Amino acid sequence: MKFLKRIFSPSQPEDDKSQPAQNDGGTSNKSRNSSGPGNKDSKATKTANATAAIEKQPKQRPKKSEPVPADFAELKLPTELNDAIIDLGFQNCTPVQKEVLPHSLDGEDIIAQAQTGTGKTAAFLISVITYHLENPEFEKRTKGKPFALVIAPTRELVMQITKDAELLSAYTDLKVMAVMGGMDYEKQKAQLQKPIDLIIATPGRLIDFIRSNIVNLSAVETLVIDEADRMLSMGFIPDVKSIIARTPRKENRQTQLFSATFSEDIKRLASSWTIDPVKIEIEPDKVAIDSVTQLVYLTSEESKFNVLYNIIMGDDVKRVIVFVNRRDQTRDIENKLYRQGIECGLLTGEVPQKKRIKTLEQFREGEIKVLVATDVAGRGIHVDDVSHVINYNLPEDAEDYVHRIGRTGRAGAKGTSVSLACENDSFMLPNIQELLGDAFVCEQPPEELLAPMPAPQRRGRPKQEQAPRRPRGR
Repeated sequence: MKFLKRIFSPSQPEDDKSQPAQNDGGTSNKSRNSSGPGNKDSKATKTANATAAIEKQPKQRPKKSEPVPADFAELKLPTELNDAIIDLGFQNCTPVQKEVLPHSLDGEDIIAQAQTGTGKTAAFLISVITYHLENPEFEKRTKGKPFALVIAPTRELVMQITKDAELLSAYTDLKVMAVMGGMDYEKQKAQLQKPIDLIIATPGRLIDFIRSNIVNLSAVETLVIDEADRMLSMGFIPDVKSIIARTPRKENRQTQLFSATFSEDIKRLASSWTIDPVKIEIEPDKVAIDSVTQLVYLTSEESKFNVLYNIIMGDDVKRVIVFVNRRDQTRDIENKLYRQGIECGLLTGEVPQKKRIKTLEQFREGEIKVLVATDVAGRGIHVDDVSHVINYNLPEDAEDYVHRIGRTGRAGAKGTSVSLACENDSFMLPNIQELLGDAFVCEQPPEELLAPMPAPQRRGRPKQEQAPRRPRGR
């Protein structure tokens, strides 16, 4: 099997922290006890006595657990992981989990086409945590030298994956850290001076720490590249290539790549980073049609906001994300909704990271009904029970449409997507239809959505609450 090839590959010295790997990366350190339950290969090292500042105390396991859902029981996962799965209320595996887990748990490389909301995050995290539990390490882990790495394109997505990892590893000693821009650099640097098992990172900030010799990827045994298509469209692939070049060779690590869409560029990248991968496709059009009702209303630019307001005020609208293409228009729409008495928040790249985190938590807790977002900032929004996604503008990239509607109808739940197509963006519809493989039914908004709005209930937000523009960064 594949892991046997990895066991007998030569290793790189443990103390060689600065030398980057050649070609696809160097070899990893084999310091795990390979006689564990999974009998998988062993390479990296882990700390037996972690420094107190970052040491994780596993949650006390329940005295009497509920039955493990049947699909997960068949996978024979460690008890600690089963307890977390029960706590989180998982029922059965989603389609992508059913396809991925039997192979990823066996150490095989994965290339999976699956959009957000399909359960892919849990799929790769379960395999990482299982490997950690089934292959105990017997040497101390060097600081800043993880055995697992997840790369994601946005801060919000990194935060969500980190939260999921902490919940799934609640009964284990797995030490997880998010590495991303927009947060205090020195605080992150101090954390990385301690042993870390799993790093979840955006490319830019991770590169900074690698070049400063704060993070060493030579012992990475599991590499996950999430939302690879978005990474490509955002121009992060050169950084991702540089990061992967510092991990062990692909023969000596497991690689899992997930992407909502599979362009030829993504296929070429995947083939260069994996060996004999298992290829899995969860069709995006099937996911969208089955779980999301898609509506397209033909409006004028002038009447768009009026229609938007009336949609939001509908009885069946509980939690809404409004996607807008331009940041200046995003601020304007959010302020107008605020004046109409609607509790709303703004999520764009120019909003300070701490405020973005607070806004997301308010949205998640129901304190905010409407979130107005751009594509880059909204890509990592993983909030349950979003009833509606509204495309105030049609996205310029058809693939962004798939990602936008993936914010609702998550993991089989029902949701509604409403696109407001006007004279300025309706020409984008054919590309979206081609990607989905299905035609939209475009219609005029119902009369109730054209009803005049009431007068504003309050003044606009004070200017100091609107973040000033800042140079674009990672």
